[in-house]
Amino acid sequence: MSPTLELACELIRRPSVTPGDAGCQGLMAERLAALGFSIEPMPFGEVTNLWARRGDSRPLLCLAGHTDVVPPGPLADWTSPPFEPTIRDGRLYGRGAADMKGSLAALVTAVEDFVAEHPGGHRGSIAFLLTSDEEGPSIDGTVRVVERLESRGERIDWALVAEPSSRERLGDTIKNGRRGSLNGFLTVHGKQGHVAYPQLAKNPFHACAQALADLCAEVWDQGNAHFPPTSLQIANLNMGTGAENVIPGRLSAQFNLRFSTELTAEVIDRRVRRILDARGFDYDLVWRLSGNPFVTPAGELVEATRAAIAEVQRIETELSTDGGTSDGRFIAPLGAQVVELGPINASIHQVDEHVGVEELDRLSAIYRRILDRLLVQG
Repeated sequence: MSPTLELACELIRRPSVTPGDAGCQGLMAERLAALGFSIEPMPFGEVTNLWARRGDSRPLLCLAGHTDVVPPGPLADWTSPPFEPTIRDGRLYGRGAADMKGSLAALVTAVEDFVAEHPGGHRGSIAFLLTSDEEGPSIDGTVRVVERLESRGERIDWALVAEPSSRERLGDTIKNGRRGSLNGFLTVHGKQGHVAYPQLAKNPFHACAQALADLCAEVWDQGNAHFPPTSLQIANLNMGTGAENVIPGRLSAQFNLRFSTELTAEVIDRRVRRILDARGFDYDLVWRLSGNPFVTPAGELVEATRAAIAEVQRIETELSTDGGTSDGRFIAPLGAQVVELGPINASIHQVDEHVGVEELDRLSAIYRRILDRLLVQG
């Protein structure tokens, strides 16, 4: 069993369902401390965070990830228990195998190999930023650590986030940015009444149905070279009193916009309200911004990552900004270049989540070559 696979198995055995860490960061901290990293736990509320740094000069390469995982779901649906790592047909099965305990193991072994190869030192510094609040609300995790770093003037130059980015083959896709995510919570106020006397009531659905259709039909932008066009999707619609002969007095709707750098949350707010106001009904609208869009264009980090993938995998990688949000959204505003690279993401959050055993060792080799290119050859 390779060192990367062994560590991945040890991490999977720890049932770190968000916001739990279950000792994962402590296990990694022991390995990092042996390499000369200074270990700085940063707990906030129920969330376990870790900042570990080796060196005090710049440039600073931050290796970022999360130790929390999503719940496994019905245990009976799993072929093998989710927190008992199992190897079948060349794949490692277990919750977090792909998202992202396999990647974390690959990061640690890559750094161990790198430090062993350069015992006399290298340019710049290496840091690990780990949280147990990525799969949850992301309130007390990476965003809080970044605030702490910013308050004391600690700047990240490059951030390599170990999110599972690959589609069909390891390294075929890396994320060099993410779309923004904005959630709208709409309450439409009507008047409750009997369905047989609609003239004495005001149906909130009838009042807002066309406005909701207008929101869905709106062309928000055309996207750009880095991002697809912005999309609005209605995720939840709720009304009713439980009785079949009552017109409800209130409707609640929740929608999400994944938006490009062509828009801002403020511009979206104005345009949404303009569409709603045009239909003349009574409503309240509350927003929750999960993250603004960010993009890292071609540069040192992107090129080092591309070159490392080409060297190990013999393929050219594709840059992408699709998918959900990641903790990269909290690091990028500091001015850091951010890239996400990890294993194939087809099974993440699913029953029987898995990662290829050989894939883990190749991922560690890619991470190692990125370290070489940025901190030795650069």
